[in-house]
Amino acid sequence: MPAPGASVAALPPAARPGDNIPLGIACMTGATLMFAASSAIMKFEVARLPLGEVMAARSLSSLTICAGAVLPTAGLAAFATRRPGAHVARGLSQAVSQTFTVIALWFMPLAGAIAISFSAPLFAAVISLVWLKERADFARLAALVVGFLGVLVVTRPGADSLQTGALFALMNAVMYGSVTVAVRGMTSTESTTTLLMWQMAVVAACHSALLVFGCAMPTPADAALLIASGFANSLAQYFWTKSLRLAPTAAVSPFYYLLLVWAILIGFVVWGDRPSASLILGSGVVVGAGLALLAREARAGANKSSPDGRAWRVAGLRLRPASFRSR
Repeated sequence: MPAPGASVAALPPAARPGDNIPLGIACMTGATLMFAASSAIMKFEVARLPLGEVMAARSLSSLTICAGAVLPTAGLAAFATRRPGAHVARGLSQAVSQTFTVIALWFMPLAGAIAISFSAPLFAAVISLVWLKERADFARLAALVVGFLGVLVVTRPGADSLQTGALFALMNAVMYGSVTVAVRGMTSTESTTTLLMWQMAVVAACHSALLVFGCAMPTPADAALLIASGFANSLAQYFWTKSLRLAPTAAVSPFYYLLLVWAILIGFVVWGDRPSASLILGSGVVVGAGLALLAREARAGANKSSPDGRAWRVAGLRLRPASFRSR
């Protein structure tokens, strides 16, 4: 599961000829459902099989599915790049981030881990203020303060101290926020296919290395579920990327938060997890702050003439020239 806005960049916020907002929203909704299903399977399997095996199985199956869809038409040109180091760094960070996510799922309810992951754009904004020396106006600071208060409500650090799962979920959010700021501008030179295949290949290699820490023979049912998780993850990546190409970011990004709805429903049906008042309240605050930050950065990005779209990068999104859409 990606953090909000996972790995492929978003398009400019303004509508363009050829946009299909209803279909873009439908694709984003489908992506959230697939991400939730994949995460739920990972939570189920990590309680039965070694962590490294679960991570490797999903990553390898995702790579196989994506390669089967991309390579017959694109060939090895899908890996053509002048920035292999940046791709490797991005893949390594994604591998660690995803591992933290699954460890969080191991220790805490599905909805709680996902709710905390929604704080990634907040951490990205904070890091950009410090690292990129971005201007901290009142609107941005207010959104950040309110958002982090929501994170505190979800994690409840005063209740039995901060739980292990919540710590890993927070580390995932911090790491992804850092990566969002550090690995920037790649979408101006790299196609979506190249970004996807490099990420899948590096993540699969990293997670395969975890097999040295333990491996067990899965039952046929477990093996099928692991493959299904990889398939759902690949399908989610496709739907998510497609939605950002069909419609403006500001139109489809709010629907990413449906992921929390699916997580609550799946958690209740499969594990009997009843959402607590703190989860509902804190999630609402985090989501509201994230949407406010997104809207603020969208307005700022629309007012900037610079082609690098710096304001959007702060929110975890990146502007791209319209010509990139045809790649």
